[in-house]
Amino acid sequence: MATATESLLKSALKEHFGFDSFKGNQEAIMTSLMNGDDVFVLMPTGGGKSLCYQLPALLQPGTAIVISPLIALMKNQVDAMRHFSEEDHVAHFLNSSLNRAAIDQVKSDIVAGKTKLLYVAPESLTKEDNIEFLKTVPISFYAVDEAHCISEWGHDFRPEYRRIRPIINEIGSRPVIALTATATLKVQHDIQKNLGMLNANVFKSSFNRPNLYYEVRPKTSTIDKDIIRFIKGHPGRSGIIYCLSRKKVEELAEMLRVNDIRALPYHAGMDGATRSMNQDAFLLEEVDVIVATIAFGMGIDKPDVRFVIHYDIPKSLEGYYQETGRAGRDGGEGHCLAFYTAKDLQKMEKFMQGKPLAELEIGRQLLKETAAYAESSVCRRLSLLHYFGENFGNDNCGNCDNCLNPKKRVEAKDDLCAVLETIIALKEKFKAEHVIDVMTGRMTNDVQTYHHDELEVFGCEQGVDEKLLNAIVRQADIAGYIERDIENFGLLKITAKGRKFLNSPVSFKIVEDNEFSEEAEPEILKSGASCAADPELYSILKDLRKKVARNLQLPPYVIFQDPSLEAMATTYPISIDELQNIPGVGPGKAKRYGDEFVKVIKRHVEANEIERPEDLRVRSVPDRSSLKIFIIQTIDRKIPLPEIANAKGIEFSELLDKIEAIVYAGYKVNINYYIDEVIDEDSQEEIFDYFKESESDDLNDALKELGDEYSEEEIRLMRIKFHSDLGN
Repeated sequence: MATATESLLKSALKEHFGFDSFKGNQEAIMTSLMNGDDVFVLMPTGGGKSLCYQLPALLQPGTAIVISPLIALMKNQVDAMRHFSEEDHVAHFLNSSLNRAAIDQVKSDIVAGKTKLLYVAPESLTKEDNIEFLKTVPISFYAVDEAHCISEWGHDFRPEYRRIRPIINEIGSRPVIALTATATLKVQHDIQKNLGMLNANVFKSSFNRPNLYYEVRPKTSTIDKDIIRFIKGHPGRSGIIYCLSRKKVEELAEMLRVNDIRALPYHAGMDGATRSMNQDAFLLEEVDVIVATIAFGMGIDKPDVRFVIHYDIPKSLEGYYQETGRAGRDGGEGHCLAFYTAKDLQKMEKFMQGKPLAELEIGRQLLKETAAYAESSVCRRLSLLHYFGENFGNDNCGNCDNCLNPKKRVEAKDDLCAVLETIIALKEKFKAEHVIDVMTGRMTNDVQTYHHDELEVFGCEQGVDEKLLNAIVRQADIAGYIERDIENFGLLKITAKGRKFLNSPVSFKIVEDNEFSEEAEPEILKSGASCAADPELYSILKDLRKKVARNLQLPPYVIFQDPSLEAMATTYPISIDELQNIPGVGPGKAKRYGDEFVKVIKRHVEANEIERPEDLRVRSVPDRSSLKIFIIQTIDRKIPLPEIANAKGIEFSELLDKIEAIVYAGYKVNINYYIDEVIDEDSQEEIFDYFKESESDDLNDALKELGDEYSEEEIRLMRIKFHSDLGN
């Protein structure tokens, strides 16, 4: 028989929200909170966490204080609550986006007893005047949303979250409900400990989102084209694209718009009004795609997001899981596509330098978990659920790229025995990297320091690919033979099941990791084309290039390089505007050499009645980047190149990359003032003549021919001069 509280909740659910029944643990969570208990809720995105505190707040005397880190989420939830109620003052938020008059109105409504839910950012909660005000009003309970922010092991750690408990004690102790969509066992413990709620009633829901399709693709130079093709293959569908930097958010949103995709940017650097306007446009379906920063998060409660794309792989699996969880919240399909290159994670690790050692170590562990997920050929769902401490109970979900394209399984029984024996020999006090170093016989500093080269297991797997050993360790972890001691930064321990395996080995088949080769050298620097869509046109364009080069007495590659001709023979540009969107062409080259080429392409298209592949043609946004302009302007002022690099905090080789890109796009830059300082006249002439007579400007070829006498830097500087002087 239902209790009075349960009956009240059920009737109120229909009255206020229009639902006939609760989902999962919702009713038990609300009953516990209304009985005055502390409650910890672990529920995936889309499971209905918000309702767990919204409905009890409406039914209890006083105001519920909801602590949330996202201004976007606050606004979204306040709007939603006002939609369910006839009164706007039923819910308010207090954060940095409000002016003094708005803050006074909020406080007035709370004092009058009209406001049942007050959303506050943790920073606002710590302000002395807000603390003093809240001491004077009746509070029903505290809800800590996105509670993983309290843990250094969480994907979005915020130090101010650690001050929540002392402030609650100061304002006045009431029941606390902490909610998160993503938390490993370590993070769960951190949350409860820091909020002083170790005796809380804990409610965990499954992390499995069967309607989401998980896919990881290599991140290559064609990523923009891949994304446009993907979105145009899902016309009218709502989607979110996450990027690491605000700059990339702005650039990508603009690039999507020029390719006729309704998209807007969203990041913390925008002014509040624009951010709010863009969020509303997405919710109201005035745009299809929002491009947002991973760091800021979206906090948008839109049920029919059909795809989530990660332009950059996130810093942690928790972040990835939460962001992909914004897809398919209505139970409909959701496509989660991530682009991965190890270089992105290396960049993130560089950004962490200078942080406290413990924080740095945690960050590295989280990045390694992300890399393992991306590179593994194991079922993506199985990997994710295992990370959160949940057993999927199946090794093929049928709804991820790895399961739909399974790899052959290989026997690894003997290798696993070697792994387990090495962990024992190392007394279970080392991480996977060190275990593998010992097994493969690598003489690292740590191996020498601990004299592990003297162990019998040292070099027991010499010659075995490290990638294979990594895959064995990961899959042995999932199978329960070993475990990582998260409290101690991932030290490998052997389980009882692992010891039993050692005593009596059985078959252990694994799938080898996916190959994610390092991103290739920029296409413009490569020569040789082998995959033009139209070989006949490619041959015609090569002949035309030879003719133009002969007339101008230049090497053919100075006019257009092979990858550019290949792209022309694939996408058929028939105007100068279209031609300058070809990789390695740009406005300068298009105007200087392009007329004859587009005429030939147009004739070929008409003569052969070719239907041009519109979806392969990505319109680019004119490059107005501040760095490019800064480089051009400082070179015009004859500032030494190392000073330009220092001013922008980039390596000298990276500056040369930028200058090469500017020159290859057809812009003339004069760096003679710097070259004259660092390369003598005879050397300049010899390198210049090499490029004039060479069939290609390939750097490796030049280094083979000239490298004994000249450095890579000198050759690159002269290659820039050569292209700028003769090609532009």
